[in-house]
Amino acid sequence: MGTYLNPSNRGFHQAVNSRIYIDKTPMIEILNSRLFTEEKCISVSHARRFGKSQAADMIEAYYSRGCDSRELFSTLEISKSPDFEKHLNKYNVLHLDISSFADDYSDDLVKQIKKHIFDELREKYPDVDYKKSTASVLQQIYCSSEEKYSFVIIIDEWDCVVRNFSDKPELVHEYLQFLHSLFKSKESKEFLALGYITGILPIKKIKDESALNNFDEYTMTDSGELTKYFGFTENEVKELCCKYDMNFDSVRAWYNGYLIDGMHMYNPNSVSQAMRKHKIKSYWKDTSAFDTINQFINLNFDGLKEDVITMLSGGKVDVNTNTFKNDLSVIGTKNEALTALIHLGYLGYDAERNKAYIPNYEVATAFQSALETGKWTEIAAAISECDKLLWATIDGEAEKVAELLELSHETYTSVLKYNNENALSCAITMAYFTAPAYYNVIRELPSGKGFADIAMIPRPDSGNKPPMIIELKYDKDADTAIKQIKEKRYDGSLRGYSDVLLVGVNYDVESKKHECIIEKFNME
Repeated sequence: MGTYLNPSNRGFHQAVNSRIYIDKTPMIEILNSRLFTEEKCISVSHARRFGKSQAADMIEAYYSRGCDSRELFSTLEISKSPDFEKHLNKYNVLHLDISSFADDYSDDLVKQIKKHIFDELREKYPDVDYKKSTASVLQQIYCSSEEKYSFVIIIDEWDCVVRNFSDKPELVHEYLQFLHSLFKSKESKEFLALGYITGILPIKKIKDESALNNFDEYTMTDSGELTKYFGFTENEVKELCCKYDMNFDSVRAWYNGYLIDGMHMYNPNSVSQAMRKHKIKSYWKDTSAFDTINQFINLNFDGLKEDVITMLSGGKVDVNTNTFKNDLSVIGTKNEALTALIHLGYLGYDAERNKAYIPNYEVATAFQSALETGKWTEIAAAISECDKLLWATIDGEAEKVAELLELSHETYTSVLKYNNENALSCAITMAYFTAPAYYNVIRELPSGKGFADIAMIPRPDSGNKPPMIIELKYDKDADTAIKQIKEKRYDGSLRGYSDVLLVGVNYDVESKKHECIIEKFNME
């Protein structure tokens, strides 16, 4: 076994023996069906924290001749496959993490990658001519053994060179030529059984470069048959919640929301940490996330700020993902900025409707932190008042609620560029920005007669916070809003509650003043 050639199964062994492990080994069946075919090259471009590295370790452990993984896989789903034994530990695996090279070598990156690979290959295959191209070296190794062991090549973070060295086109060109030799050269048709690369962004075609145009791509907007193998599915999360005695509704509000090919996917890193620590909170600790969000939302594109506010308030916005050039250094439109955030995992994407949205409360808090460190100072200041508003509402302080709602309305209508009931609804949703940490927030909850504008239904782990119904009126009065709530017949999730807080809010267009009345009401 080696570092790059035929590594051990230690990485995957650690994953399987962790307290939380979700079996994703059926993915190997898909890969086995691609071996030695024209579909043998696969590119997975997903956001960080979505299990790409663990999948790479799994593939390495299964194919590598540097280990015996029969026992490791014996209790996992792939062991039931008829071809399980046929391909188990039968290939020369070459596994590279390009980001580790990019961190240490910038001027002679490709030369150093080759040196590290060849130094290790030379120990095992000393008679090969290492003065030739990488493809030629691998072909010689393939032909030199009587068994003719084909290669499975795994490359993690393949795109970090394209992302981080856009100012060095010669280096990028040399790197792409190196990849061409691994995956598309004439020699590779002989030695390559499977190519598997991971990255953050979809493959970018650079001028006439065609090093990777033979790859099948799986991305955050279109992940096809591989969708369920990256991230946790809803059923998997439900099982974890049962095992660890966690409230599923809260876990869903915090970590769900990525809709990929019609399947709801959860952030696996955050879910795992929440289960292990038995605590639901934001696990986005990397401050670079905030810098990345600010990098794009501070771009001065017409309508971008309004779209971000709409998404922060729970709405969805139109986005055309087709214009994105798969390059973070070339963002020239609002659509490209939004698409970049989708691929980075900071926005969800509804492919059926071509809309972007903030997927869950954890990501919303990342946006909040970004705003606090960015240029949107007025909006950041308004969001910082949200906890005060929530507690003022719970404590029945109607005048303070009206005052804080007025601040919110003034802040957001200056961005939204409209002054009507929809703007008021959006502003109030933003004013209660922190409520989803404790409540299931539903806009336009259906009743027997019409809709309540906003309903907040407390989750079991919310600390005994009261349910609330907020009725919004425009140029009427708060009494009318309260009466309208009482006249409606609420059922379903609100039926049976006692001491529901009825919050009536009216906005006077002429005076631009807000009036609020708060009453307790028994819904039983």
